[in-house]
Amino acid sequence: MVISYGGRKLVIRSVEESERIGFYSIGINILLVGIKFSLAVFSGSIALVADAIHSLSDLVSSATVLVGIKISKRKSKIFPYGLYKVENLVSLVSSLFIFFAGYEIAVSVFSGEQGLNIGRLPVALAGVVLTILIAFTFSRYELRRGSKIGSPSLIADAQHIKTDMLSSGVIFFGLLGGLFRLPLDRVAALVMVFFIGKAGLVIFLDAIRVLLDASVDFETLDRVKSIILEDHKVGKINALWGRNSGRFKFIEADIVLKVHDLARAHAISRRIEGEIKKRVSNVDHILIHYEPQKRETRTCVIPLADDKRTISDHFGDAPYFYLVTLRESDGTISEEKFLHNPFLQEEKGKGIKVSEWLIQQGGDTVLTRRDFKGKGPSYVFSDAEVDVHLTESTSLEEAVQQMKRLP
Repeated sequence: MVISYGGRKLVIRSVEESERIGFYSIGINILLVGIKFSLAVFSGSIALVADAIHSLSDLVSSATVLVGIKISKRKSKIFPYGLYKVENLVSLVSSLFIFFAGYEIAVSVFSGEQGLNIGRLPVALAGVVLTILIAFTFSRYELRRGSKIGSPSLIADAQHIKTDMLSSGVIFFGLLGGLFRLPLDRVAALVMVFFIGKAGLVIFLDAIRVLLDASVDFETLDRVKSIILEDHKVGKINALWGRNSGRFKFIEADIVLKVHDLARAHAISRRIEGEIKKRVSNVDHILIHYEPQKRETRTCVIPLADDKRTISDHFGDAPYFYLVTLRESDGTISEEKFLHNPFLQEEKGKGIKVSEWLIQQGGDTVLTRRDFKGKGPSYVFSDAEVDVHLTESTSLEEAVQQMKRLP
């Protein structure tokens, strides 16, 4: 399936990849638990037993991540916006695991040197190095993929596995200290507990921020703002909001459109939604409130003959144009001017060129004696939402009075 409107295929692939990596994480943690328990039995290290228990908590955390990913994509009548925040709830739980791991490391290292089999410590040290390499390699892979697809659960799990690698490092120095009768484990433990607590705090705060509907980051909102303002039919942005829900973003905008037709306004808002979903990753839902731009004035255009008093029966061939700006509130004239037709000598496309030029001059209402429906000027004015009215008047004064009576 080719990526289409809104880039939906990317989202489907991201969910499938999250589940696959979640299974990988469970497998890695089962492997680490097995290695560490085996090494603990082999060397008699209580610290390794504690570290194996710590890896077992990682296994529970990884399983929770997978459950969160599976549940988060479901929608129901009770949860019409999906359960995306389950991932952030899982991240919150993972951060608590990390806090507990720090406590566990501190306790296990301070009390885990009893019963060491000194002769078997070199093999145990080599085994610990192996677990560090496994944890390091997989955590880098999971963090890279989680960041690419925007999954907070995978990112949190990768950070959690890093704590397993760091705790194994602490155990390594503890065993090394036991080998040389040096108490290196105590200092290393205090340092690692600090870094583990810091990593857990970052994940905890990020999860809380999303669960409490904090705004999406400034860079994303600024990008959305730029995309909205790129559309020439947008007058201004009254307000712009955004929130995260799991890996996905929900955007809401209140804008003013330079249109008066509701069907056209709806089409423009859908066009803007499509651009945002195409150019901003992981946007699940966009809600755009729009309102027509209120006109305080109206600039009317009337084609005139050479005497500048008689309405011309032609449009593209009219020698002059009268532009008058009327206040919508009371119909009084605020500005008026006569413009010479700069395309009078053109041989082809004269009507279209004149129409585009009058729009550039600010004209939004046209009064003419002849209907040019189906011709070039009609299409130009229709696309720009310029109102075209027919008149039977022949003099400029009568036409101006008719303009003042227009709705």
